[in-house]
Amino acid sequence: MAKKDEASSTKTTTNSKQAHLLRPNGEPRVMPTDYSISLGAKGGTDRLLVNPGSERVQSMQGFEETYVDIIDYIVRITHRIWEEKDIGYIYDTYAHNSRVVDGFGLQYGRDKIVADTVHTVNAFPNIRLFADEIVWAGDDEVGFHTSHRTIIKGTNTGMSRFGLPTGRSVELWVIANCVALDNEIFEEWVLYDNADMIRQLGFDLRETARKFGNLRLSNELPPTTFEPERLPGQGKPEYRVYEPGASLDVADFLGAAYHNALNRRMLQSLHDSHAANVRVLSSNGRRLYGRAQFQAFLLSLLATFPDLAFQIDDLYWMGNDDEGYRTAMRWSIVGKHDGWGIYGAPSGRPVQMWGITQHEIKDGRIVQEWFMFNEFAVMQQVFHD
Repeated sequence: MAKKDEASSTKTTTNSKQAHLLRPNGEPRVMPTDYSISLGAKGGTDRLLVNPGSERVQSMQGFEETYVDIIDYIVRITHRIWEEKDIGYIYDTYAHNSRVVDGFGLQYGRDKIVADTVHTVNAFPNIRLFADEIVWAGDDEVGFHTSHRTIIKGTNTGMSRFGLPTGRSVELWVIANCVALDNEIFEEWVLYDNADMIRQLGFDLRETARKFGNLRLSNELPPTTFEPERLPGQGKPEYRVYEPGASLDVADFLGAAYHNALNRRMLQSLHDSHAANVRVLSSNGRRLYGRAQFQAFLLSLLATFPDLAFQIDDLYWMGNDDEGYRTAMRWSIVGKHDGWGIYGAPSGRPVQMWGITQHEIKDGRIVQEWFMFNEFAVMQQVFHD
């Protein structure tokens, strides 16, 4: 633990650093060009927890001396808060004015984060979090950006917001994108696969979504109507050409791939971006094998939301051409439920969707993809009375 006088001195600089945090549209963050600082290099979570090391391998100004790099920091604070149930450690590792966006909306302030963590651990007292991957970028000057992909396991023996304890065990994916400075996370976008969890708990997913959707409407103003900004007036969406160079341009490659497939409805463009045997894991326990199945899933979204408009909100990566790349892409979609698709009969209701996708890219093709989005929140917007 950092000394108290050191901690107090870093607090005075945190807000000013946060105010000047460089966003994706500003000066680029530093992207790691190899995997020397990675979960894989440490041999996985278990080895890291048993022997995290004592010598720092990257600059971590303002962070507790016990952490040797950003991977060590993310894994160990997660383990301590959730599995060791030292929930109060959130007060030391989250800013007092932290902003956390999850499937239920914006949670402002660390007291709300503490309360939500207590709720979840109480519902699943034997909860375990298995780190599967951490993609990171940035540094201790502009902030460490981390995308933490985890498998959560636990048994529902405590009361939860969804109902009485069911005694059932669950296993689900979560991806948490965080920004940290001076030992504190001050921004987080976290996606729990709530739809899959509700289904595993034995609750009726659509009925639960309807109930929560009605509750949401009773506390908020109804959503306004909108026209997705995909088409320039009566014009046609642009076609983005990715020209391969000496090295893969990750941002241009992914930007062209998803814009052409989703905004221009050119699903055949997936042949240029995804391997034929790509493996895709998505929300509500979906397991897609092969480019054709992923293409069919995207087609079902376009059928459900005919005016769907897609945009990338944040993107960073690590790696190189020889070893491949691992990416973290946060995105959002707007559209109206005007079509027949995965959510049944059209409701005509406007829907806002956001997600985090992690990719594994090898030899210029996506070979694995974790396409996670806030599906339970989408269903609330569709199925409310």
